Amino acid sequence: MVVRGNITTVKNFIIVGFPGLHTNYYGIVSAIMFLVYMCILIGNGIFLKLFSSEKCLRKPMYYIILNLVVCDVLFSTTTLPKIIARYWFNDGGISFLGCFIQMYFVHYLSSVNSFVLGIMAFDRYVAVCNPLRYTSIVKDSTIFILCIIAWLLAEPCVLMMVIRTYPLPYCSANTIINCYCDHVSITKLACTDRTPYGFPAFVFAMVVLLCPLAFILFSYSAIILAILRISTPHGRLKTLSTCSSQLIIIALFFLPRCFNYLSPYIGITFSPDIQILVILLYSLLPPMINPLIYCIRTKEVKKILSKNLASSFLFQFVKQKVHISTICN
Repeated sequence: MVVRGNITTVKNFIIVGFPGLHTNYYGIVSAIMFLVYMCILIGNGIFLKLFSSEKCLRKPMYYIILNLVVCDVLFSTTTLPKIIARYWFNDGGISFLGCFIQMYFVHYLSSVNSFVLGIMAFDRYVAVCNPLRYTSIVKDSTIFILCIIAWLLAEPCVLMMVIRTYPLPYCSANTIINCYCDHVSITKLACTDRTPYGFPAFVFAMVVLLCPLAFILFSYSAIILAILRISTPHGRLKTLSTCSSQLIIIALFFLPRCFNYLSPYIGITFSPDIQILVILLYSLLPPMINPLIYCIRTKEVKKILSKNLASSFLFQFVKQKVHISTICN
């Protein structure tokens, strides 16, 4: 893209990734990221397959997980292939328009994910604190409406960020010191004061993160108090085990993000490599282990997986026996 009047001369951007990484380690990094991407696709793909084939999973909790799975797969597919190509094929180039499209999906899907985690906290709050009213409060229609609101609520501000950032003048620098295009990385390259663009984006990021996080903290505080009132130790341990694993994912999603966004405003600085490592931590780790936390550990999913694995093993065993018998005869 070349717009001389606005002194925009940048035609494309270069995604650098880790600026301090030696070329000898490119193969290892690309292999690790490819493995992470495959784990994300396989783990979330298993849930999608089970959800589409098993009617017993058509419950409010699994509808919420479905939205989380869709967010995770789309986010990973938006970001990981390009950074893998950067280290695997030494191809970090991305078109001017493509970078802004990636930026849009990065912030949009992250915002939706934040709201969906808030909805999940609401589901767990009702299930633990008001179990007798759960079916009357948490209905399929209720979850459907809340999830639609989450997808719609994230749209306007993210779209406005992109619309305001796209026409800025970009002079000569086109190297993005990150693993993907995001608002901070792109506006740093603009040949203008980024304060009128950076501060509103920061406020939006804080609202998207802190509002769901505040509700999540309230919900899980009430859940912990409810757990302490459970009379049987077995019941307390079972409920606490489920909630603690979910809190790990919530902490991995929210805390590093808040710290990364707030660090420039509280005077804390890191090297670019450390900052990118933190970004990868909260961007890739939750999508990779979400299927284990939210799906594999639930009773229904474990039962279905065990049944499918057992039937598959039995089918292969019988098939092999029939094949041997045919040969012998």
